[in-house]
This record gives sequence, structure tokens and C-alpha cells, in this order.
Amino acid sequence: MQIVLRDRNQGPFLTKVLDYAQAEALLDEAQLAEIKSKAVLMSLKLADKFYNQHKMHLLENAAFDVIGVASLGLMSLSNHDLTQAFKLIVAPNGIVKSFQKGWNMLNRVSKYKLNGKSVYGDIDPMLLDKISTPSDADEWQGWQSYQDALLDFNREESIVGLLKQFYAQTTYDPLDCLSLENVFAEIVLYRLFFGPVKVRPDLKQCVAKIELEDVWFSIEHIDQQIKLTLSELPSQLAEIIKLELGKYFTAGLLRTLTFAKNYRELRLQDASPERLERFEYKEGLTGLLGWPVYIVM
Repeated sequence: MQIVLRDRNQGPFLTKVLDYAQAEALLDEAQLAEIKSKAVLMSLKLADKFYNQHKMHLLENAAFDVIGVASLGLMSLSNHDLTQAFKLIVAPNGIVKSFQKGWNMLNRVSKYKLNGKSVYGDIDPMLLDKISTPSDADEWQGWQSYQDALLDFNREESIVGLLKQFYAQTTYDPLDCLSLENVFAEIVLYRLFFGPVKVRPDLKQCVAKIELEDVWFSIEHIDQQIKLTLSELPSQLAEIIKLELGKYFTAGLLRTLTFAKNYRELRLQDASPERLERFEYKEGLTGLLGWPVYIVM
């Protein structure tokens, strides 16, 4: 594996650190050779563990993975500071520790992305492909790719937290493609109707059995319900949800509440399932925030 030292600002962070060290006369040939030697050994081990057993024999790809993953870990450990990063990389096993840090970061955010076995163990192969880079790449978007994956991971972890706290059935399947905003909206809507009880897949049936109060149909009242629900959550989860809610979240809930009122009237009129489905589909085309999308058999 060749780590090419060039003057660039957008390439892999590992290369940038070595460029900086060479420019500042901080790195001698022996140190550079040691780093290269360890990187080559890591590439061989990575290829042997994840590639050769699948008959891929892609040592060059393993080298690119090592550079990308080590860059990711080094950026995290050094807080993007080149001076601190250099101190870390020349320390005993510095590049190994950087790689391990980056690998653990990728492992964590891949939790909900794997639908079966990955060639890379517990790492999402599409994410690793975005992180992987040759040392002389003119541009490396690995850190931003990780941040995007981390954002998705936090959303899915937040959905799991909401299901555990507020739903009667807490099993989560990433293939359901639930949005954090919509899950939270369903909680607020369900609790507005039925009080502080566990959310069950019965809203469409039970809505006909309750009286909808006029006071509910106001932005102010819905805002109170949102704040009340948020207050019951751990602070970190509440903050993630606040950031996720769109500017029209409350207005969207009010619109859904108005739809629920009309839906209730149809149920009281013993409307056929087909008519209810057509009404629901028509309204759903323009967005029903928090209205359950499950099919009740």
C-alpha cells in the first residue's frame, strides 16, 4: 500500500495529517516507514478476514478501507486537529487505534442497516464504500458520510425508544421505514384521544367510541399535548425529537385531527370498509401526520 504525500485540503484525513507533519518537519523517514508498515499489515489482515474467505482477493480495496476507516477514527480522536492527530498517529499502534476507533464508529451506526450478513461483519457495506479511499484522492467525503449515517442511526434509536416507552407492541423492524416525526405524532394523537395509555393498533376502531371535544381543535391545545409528551421522555431523546419536528408539525396534527372527526362520522354511519379506505387514501395523499398506516385485519 502506498500512502502518497501531496498538498491537498480535501483528501483523506490520514493523508492530511502526514502532509502536515512532513511540511512541519515533524515526521522522519523511519516514522513514516513504520506507519506504512503497520498500514500494510492491517490491510493484509483485513483482506484475510473479510475478503479472501469470500474469494474477493481485493488487497487494494482493503488498503483503501484501512485509509478511510483510520482517517475517520483519527478525526474523531483528535477532534479534527492536525497537531493532536499527528501525536496520536506516531504513538505506539497509533494507526491501529485510529482504525479500531473508526471501525467501532461504523459498527455502531450500521445497526439498523444490515438486512442479512455483510461481507464486512457488522458494517454496512454501502457505508464502508463511502468511507473507503485511496491515499491520493483529491476529495474525501468520509466524515460527512458518517455524520449522515449517524443522523439516521439516532433517528432509528429514537423510534425504538418511543416504541418501548409508549407502545403496547415494541418490536421494531427497520423495513417498516417509520419516520421519527410520524411515530411521535401518532403518540400525541393517540394520547389526546385516550389519555396516557399505551398506543395500540385500534385507533381506527375506537375513534367512533369517543367524543371529540371542541377544545382539542386548536393549535394551543395540541402544543400543550406535544410539550406534555416530550416532558415524559429522557432529555436527550426529547432534544432529538424537537430537532426532527417540522415547522408545520402542530398544524399537521390539527389537520389530522379534523380528518379523524370526519372519519369518525363515517364509522358512525356504518360506512363500508371500501368507502372508509377511499376516504383515507384520498386524504392521505396530501399527508396525514400521525394517522396510523397499519392494516387491521
